[in-house]
Amino acid sequence: MKKKEFLLRLKLQKGVGYVKLLTIANQMKPGLEIELDDLKEMDLSEKLVDACHLAFNDDKLAKLTRQIRRQCIVISFFDEEYPEKLRQIYRPPLILFAQGNLSLLKKDIVTIVGSRYPTHYSRDVINRLVPNLLDQNKVIASGLARGVDALAHEATLKNNGRTVAVVGNGLNHSYPQENYSLQEQIKNDGLIISEYLPDTPPRPYRFPKRNRILAGLSESIIVTEAKEKSGSLITASLGLQENRDIYAVPGPITSKLSSVCHTIWHTKITGKNIVLPVFFTIILKNYQLLI
Repeated sequence: MKKKEFLLRLKLQKGVGYVKLLTIANQMKPGLEIELDDLKEMDLSEKLVDACHLAFNDDKLAKLTRQIRRQCIVISFFDEEYPEKLRQIYRPPLILFAQGNLSLLKKDIVTIVGSRYPTHYSRDVINRLVPNLLDQNKVIASGLARGVDALAHEATLKNNGRTVAVVGNGLNHSYPQENYSLQEQIKNDGLIISEYLPDTPPRPYRFPKRNRILAGLSESIIVTEAKEKSGSLITASLGLQENRDIYAVPGPITSKLSSVCHTIWHTKITGKNIVLPVFFTIILKNYQLLI
């Protein structure tokens, strides 16, 4: 059986979460296939062994995986299509579900994140920044949330660029509902990915988890307008842990939406000093925002 099929059938079983899936995946032999006899050499609990046997023998699981493949593309950690940058992060997703152009995962990706309730300042920055990134053949990624995420996706599509949306729910859901049309456009002209089974509904605790994928996919992360304790700060922190370049767009010192960007500039995240170039260096050297 293909490892991808095996992992998907395990993922469909109640009680087999990420840690248990990782325990099994870590003991698989090299290659794209797994045999029933391979289980004998694995150090697994009785319940996990039973789950593995069920994955090999349950026709209902086989039917469910066929249904999923009709809805989306399935990628496993062991597949060639799996992005190398993501493979290197802490707790990489073992299964990804995708709709759209998989080749974008092999491109240079820049992630843009920020407030769900940005001011016109973020819109102006993004509308100037994105065309220059596209001129450098970058793919723009974000999380398809309202606010800065949507602005980044929209600006990319408006300028005939390619964008990747990483969502915190299954691909059969659209969240927020106001972004339904945008999600459909990205599906047709870009790529949408999720680590959740297609029918998984959106829940608040799932969105911080997806931020590690956003950080892992990218070569650099740009933050514009975000409050403290926001998902943007989580993404920047995770990106720092994975040695990604973090860029912060400064804003008015009187604005609460400037707090995260100024924090990134002047304080520590996860116990490490962040040393960033001054804003004009970012503008003129890295992304030529005002040129």
